[in-house]
Amino acid sequence: MAQYFEVHPQTPQQRLIRRAAEIVSQGGLIVYPTDSSYAFGCQLDCKDALERIRRIRQLGEDHNFTLICRDLSQVSAFAKINNEAFRLIKTLTPGPYTFLLQATREVPRRLQHPKRKTIGIRLPDNAVSQLLAAELDEPLFSSTLILPGETEGLSDPEDIRDLVGSRVELILAAGVIPFAETTIVDLTGEFPVVVRQGKGSAGFLRA
Repeated sequence: MAQYFEVHPQTPQQRLIRRAAEIVSQGGLIVYPTDSSYAFGCQLDCKDALERIRRIRQLGEDHNFTLICRDLSQVSAFAKINNEAFRLIKTLTPGPYTFLLQATREVPRRLQHPKRKTIGIRLPDNAVSQLLAAELDEPLFSSTLILPGETEGLSDPEDIRDLVGSRVELILAAGVIPFAETTIVDLTGEFPVVVRQGKGSAGFLRA
């Protein structure tokens, strides 16, 4: 059964964040909060944890995965980003947005979209995920906690413990987080394109 850490949503206990980072670095699979939902998280290059996420969520090979980054300088190491995209991401983050960008060689191929060679990038407006990414000093590989057959993610950490507690090493519980989809912005073309309107406002971009 997973360890269960209750963390303060605004001022997370640093010792718990440090322990969570250690579990991730040792190949563990965790559940952690973002600004739009709870999500699975694991080390960037941990093949075993990635496959566990695929099995739990029953995901196909063409699923778009996401990297939770510490800051924009970290984004540029893992995604190809031009000046226009840099300015847009800087304006919209931290916030409930996922940006699709061309992956660099630093991103393992199994994490990229198999045809487009893209990766999703996020900088959530959430203290727990921000501190966790900073403690890891590398992006956190992430996938929204949506179980097979469901259209929304689990919002109550007690429910999460009951349903997936036996399949992960740690749950970082920061209270109930109402599920909301992120707004997905494709930055791989000449112009930014909104491919999914979610929680983040994007009325000024073309859809």
